[in-house]
Amino acid sequence: MLNAAGREVLARLCGVGQEVLGRALPSWGREDAKFPAGEGGEPLAVWRAGGAVVGPIEFGCRLCTARRTGEPARVVRYAARWERVCVRHERWQLDADADQELEHLDLRSLPEVVAAQRRWAGVARHAVRAGVDPGEVFGLAYAVVARWWEGAYGWEREEIWPRRLHPVAGGDAGGDLEWWRVVGRDAVIFPEVVAVADALLDPVMAQLVWVDSGGERPRPLGADGKFCRRLGERVGRPWLGPLIAVDYGGPLIAWMGTVVRLRRHPEGRPGLYARFEENLWWVRQEHQPSSMAAGLRVLSREKKMPGSGTNWRAVVPAEQRFLITNLLGEAEEQLQQLRGGQVGTTAEVVRSMLEGLSRGTDLLDQVLLRVMVAAVNAGVRVEEVARWARLSEEEAVEVLGMYRGADGE
Repeated sequence: MLNAAGREVLARLCGVGQEVLGRALPSWGREDAKFPAGEGGEPLAVWRAGGAVVGPIEFGCRLCTARRTGEPARVVRYAARWERVCVRHERWQLDADADQELEHLDLRSLPEVVAAQRRWAGVARHAVRAGVDPGEVFGLAYAVVARWWEGAYGWEREEIWPRRLHPVAGGDAGGDLEWWRVVGRDAVIFPEVVAVADALLDPVMAQLVWVDSGGERPRPLGADGKFCRRLGERVGRPWLGPLIAVDYGGPLIAWMGTVVRLRRHPEGRPGLYARFEENLWWVRQEHQPSSMAAGLRVLSREKKMPGSGTNWRAVVPAEQRFLITNLLGEAEEQLQQLRGGQVGTTAEVVRSMLEGLSRGTDLLDQVLLRVMVAAVNAGVRVEEVARWARLSEEEAVEVLGMYRGADGE
């Protein structure tokens, strides 16, 4: 990052006008907080990670580079995650900051991914017409589908993603499945991301959310809702609706809740929440998908500590971690529904509060139990598990025994 004086120096050294450098360098002209305010002064520069300043960095297509320059050189460029398909050469261009050698994935056997890149242009135009930033729509859809990807271990009927993952891995991802799940994720899920983005922009789908919520006569969103069922159909999985409808605490349920609140309170929420502005496309930090670089770093750490019990992700299967996350999200959603619920007759309020609290504590009890079981299976001593759970050792042994007996283990 260069201040104004620094940009002048670099332009003179290069013998190139600043307007040309501004087109070539996306960070050109951006100021840094460390630079003193005002024009003039001495030339200054600071180092910053390009991805943090401008956006994600990808490898450029070597074949396109050769076509333009006559040489198939390695190039990197800033590119949003919806710009990763080279349609001409049917390649998915990978992140360039992940410390791995692959530059692209071959999409020649996956025409649906290439088609999704073409279809995204129409979705982006739809977003602009609706007065929404296409990047925000994509970001929410990406978070939704990336969360599905993590939970797909437990989807017995899922066949589409495994069928895509193996070709991008060169024919068989089985040799290093977890590595390929990280590297291939964005390419494999891209058609669903585009389909979900299109669905979230559809007023008809928003109306289904409103109907599922009971409209002006509120009721909890159920597992048999029309919106989730229709969304599953739009991504080619008619069986998916009941699974994603109970993914409480995830970005999709958060979006559905915002749709309902905006319908019920178009002028803003009353009471304590009046100061918060609802953003339909906001994605919480905890819902942001991890980057390829972050995912590979986690895998690397896990391989250095296999089965030692010092790394949760290394010793607890993905499906168990996902179930624990879902139960926590469902408990959070259940307890959040109690906020602002102290309105009505005494009997109605008490019934609603007690039923909600009972359901919430039941879900938290399930989380506690599953974490205890996972810890013991990972080699943590029972006495430590008991102490952390605030139980006596005898109580912990009894609880764990009941759980295993119920599961036939």
